[in-house]
Amino acid sequence: MEKSELVLKDLLSALETDSDVSDIRTCVFWTAVCSLRCGLASTMAFSIQPSEVPQVESAGNLLPIGAKALSQLSLSSRILERAIGLAAINSMLPIDESVCVDLNAEEEIRSLGTGKKIAIIGHFPFVKRLRAEAQELWVFELPGRGRTGDITGKEIETLLPKADVIAISSTTLLNHSLGSIIRFTAPDAVKIMLGPSTPLSPVLFDHGFDILSGSIVVDQNQTLKSISQGANFRQVRGVRKVTMKRNK
Repeated sequence: MEKSELVLKDLLSALETDSDVSDIRTCVFWTAVCSLRCGLASTMAFSIQPSEVPQVESAGNLLPIGAKALSQLSLSSRILERAIGLAAINSMLPIDESVCVDLNAEEEIRSLGTGKKIAIIGHFPFVKRLRAEAQELWVFELPGRGRTGDITGKEIETLLPKADVIAISSTTLLNHSLGSIIRFTAPDAVKIMLGPSTPLSPVLFDHGFDILSGSIVVDQNQTLKSISQGANFRQVRGVRKVTMKRNK
């Protein structure tokens, strides 16, 4: 079983209660599901291939539904259904906010990686700012998605094991690439999962991650309005950027 699927199945098992889903939004950049709270996941629109098969089999008829049932879509073969399912998981996870600190991923990577070798899976806006402070910084992206200086080939197999700090986009849970990445990481490297899709759950610590940098929606109306009008994450309002660390 692929690593992403193992993680998702463990997250599904961690859902303690159920709740009715009040809203589902699949917008150009972000998907939201509202149940106990508002959960987000990347829509991954760039990964959706034209097809005669529906991208969401029950589109328009998903409500009413319970969040646990909707969360099962995270295991779908359709990437848009997976996004809805992961957003549903994030809307239901029992988050211990007492262990979350108001710290975004850039600050955490900088504090751990200054003068060290940093690997980042996925191109994030802060890459340029971190590059000057790292001994070396490698950004790995999918072919066709890379920017100038990003690595899109098999160099990941030789470079990733050398990294001291490894930041992995939570979209790897959606495109099922987590397993092919995590197997090249050094055992003593600090591993961070980051991005608004990140499930803030100790389940990720059981799968080798040390730090989770994600977001909690604190104003559902503002967030839904932002993503429904095409906001990228820097434009999304009503969210709190937080970091959760594994207990030593």
